[in-house]
Amino acid sequence: MTSVLGIKFAPLDIPLARRLQTFAVLLHFWIIFISPVPIIYLFYWMYFNGYELVVAAYCVWLWWDWYSPYRGTTLFMSIDLPCIFQSGAYSSSSFRNLRLHKWFCSYFPLRIHPKSSLPPDKNYLIGLHPHGVISMSSYAFASNGAGLMDQYPRINFHPCTLVCNFYVPLRREWALLLGVINCSKEAITYVLDDSRRGQAAVVVVGGAGEAFNAQPGKHVISLTNRKGFIKIALETGAHLVPSYAFGENELYNQIEFEEGSKIRRFQEWMKKVCGIPAVLFHGRGLFNYNFGVLPFRMQLDTVLGAPIPVEKTPNPTQEQIDKLHGIYVRKLVELFEENKTKYEVPEDAHITIQ
Repeated sequence: MTSVLGIKFAPLDIPLARRLQTFAVLLHFWIIFISPVPIIYLFYWMYFNGYELVVAAYCVWLWWDWYSPYRGTTLFMSIDLPCIFQSGAYSSSSFRNLRLHKWFCSYFPLRIHPKSSLPPDKNYLIGLHPHGVISMSSYAFASNGAGLMDQYPRINFHPCTLVCNFYVPLRREWALLLGVINCSKEAITYVLDDSRRGQAAVVVVGGAGEAFNAQPGKHVISLTNRKGFIKIALETGAHLVPSYAFGENELYNQIEFEEGSKIRRFQEWMKKVCGIPAVLFHGRGLFNYNFGVLPFRMQLDTVLGAPIPVEKTPNPTQEQIDKLHGIYVRKLVELFEENKTKYEVPEDAHITIQ
């Protein structure tokens, strides 16, 4: 390792396996943050350079497929067709088992630790905490890179994300092949309130706003006023599953600004307008270890708690929502306390719930 002006540069003789892991994470970062600009430019260029029919064909496909992020599949679901067109047809097990996803999870490495079985005759609403800067841990539910689908072969996992992530051509299809749906109530209810069983919606409950609290060594989560997912669980009868991603907040360092400062107000405005908190963060680089946009190679351990039984209640009262919310919070705290020392969290560290 060579150090110049405090920057630690990576050696040239890095094993191929580690280079492939870095490539997978770099590709993930490119798809999420950078790809919209070149993809939109590509379609613009094609339209004005003799490929109008290609652009028109994709627009027709987009019109036909518009509701897939709300359903997890194509519009064929609204028609009584053979099972090949039913839920899960868009989510591709072959795609989710690509070696690329295993490289991604091996980078950290990212691991899943289930504490209980998930019987396939039930549906589940999994709450994932914390969000972190980018929520890398949610990738374990989108692919089989961490072996989750080997452990639960009869459960179809649907990570939830912002609807704006489905507005970019090609990137939306990438997400849909991974089983991702948007995080609207309509989409989650559709997946969980179906006559089929073995469906699991994965919601990062704290949302993008929780990224403000993604500081190494801190365990601050937004949950006190987050009760919409509780109401959906009651309305659909989906069992609640708390989960905690140890190490998520250690992946990046970020500059923390005081509440009320001009920069913090700008960050919160960006979150309100674009859904992005615009935090200032850094990790490591492609050729160095202490500055860049790639996450640090820190072990990620997502502990999946035992399901909390939920009785279907089509019109839950606020009292019922509050009661189940209290149970969920208690189970999440217990999950954290029982497992924290296994994953290098100090004994005196505790969750702060806002």
